[in-house]
Amino acid sequence: MSASENETTVATEPQTAPAQAKTANTAKIASALLRYRVLAWTTGLWLLLLTGEMIAKYGFDANPPSWIAVVHGWVYFIYLIATADLAVKVRWPIGRTIGTLIAGTVPLLSFFVEHANAKQVKNDFGV
Repeated sequence: MSASENETTVATEPQTAPAQAKTANTAKIASALLRYRVLAWTTGLWLLLLTGEMIAKYGFDANPPSWIAVVHGWVYFIYLIATADLAVKVRWPIGRTIGTLIAGTVPLLSFFVEHANAKQVKNDFGV
């Protein structure tokens, strides 16, 4: 084997490991993004139900079911975990992470923030 063939073999072997790591990292980001998107929508929908419950309860003196707040609380908790997972994987700055976490507490905001974040992650990581 000549010296140039040996250099070619050595030069091409290390390139396969980073390519595999990048593919694995992209797969992890894609799954974290899917979890985040599902939970952002779920949190947003339960928050809208909670808003309706509060309007009915305090605005119209109705007696709606009180378990809606409990369900939203648990869904929001899981949303926080999924958002933090995605933020770590894509290395969001702390401001964007906190803004995304808070988006689950403002009616309708989680839908807009989810759309913007998903678009950004898809563009940046080719997911």
